[in-house]
Amino acid sequence: MSPSSPVLVASDLDRTLIYSAAALALTMPDARAPRLLCVEVHEARPLSYMTEVAAGLLTELGDAAVFVPTTTRTRKQYLRINLPGPAPKYAICANGGHILVDGVADQDWHDRVQARLADECASLDEVRDHLAATADPLWVRKHRIAEDFFAYLVVERELLPEEWVKELAVWAEVRGWTVSLQGRKIYAVPKPLTKSAAMREVARRTGATLTLAAGDSLLDADLLLAADRGWRPGHGELAETEWSAETVSALPERGVAAGERILRELLRETREARGTRGIPGTR
Repeated sequence: MSPSSPVLVASDLDRTLIYSAAALALTMPDARAPRLLCVEVHEARPLSYMTEVAAGLLTELGDAAVFVPTTTRTRKQYLRINLPGPAPKYAICANGGHILVDGVADQDWHDRVQARLADECASLDEVRDHLAATADPLWVRKHRIAEDFFAYLVVERELLPEEWVKELAVWAEVRGWTVSLQGRKIYAVPKPLTKSAAMREVARRTGATLTLAAGDSLLDADLLLAADRGWRPGHGELAETEWSAETVSALPERGVAAGERILRELLRETREARGTRGIPGTR
């Protein structure tokens, strides 16, 4: 790549770079646990964390590359995250439904995505009605619609029937939708609504000729495949199904340690592409 061409790094957030207390996977003795930085507060309570080392790596990455947070979160959910480092100029929210530019949604991109969804898959109303009719209140805690793009349920995971999830996936598949189970949430997302399409648009706008990506869930698979190189942690849907691809590295680390390792890899690859070296803390 040309030294003047930026590197674009598009990374999922939840359970890739940032972690809830339940997802930290701190398996080491307490005295050896890493120092943590809270990066999200919700309703006056700390919600998401990364290690202090990861925070330093992300700050360096933000200086070295075009870092694009790429999330299934809504704009409101994303904007309550306070990531270390330079404020990203671009962010991708609602699984690719919104591109934020300096925190403001690009209306033209939103309209283009909505038009594509109307042409290529079943309506959100049909999916919402099916979820309402088939999901049992015994294990469903919340029904939610995200940005008028997709639906998700918050469930009691231990009570959730595995067969119901499989049946929902089959039902959604023939209607052009994808089902993803992530922690206590079941997502139903239109197939044309992709992180990869939004990443390509940001790459076009920035002139990036090298794209790097990271993610842990089924909804990140298209992003990882679209990037020149990708990384996934040792936990999540992709790890559980042993999903792999030639350009994607499967890392063994799980929990918040995986977030730190992913940032090391992203920064190393960025610096190699830019012709620079030296990542503090790299072994």
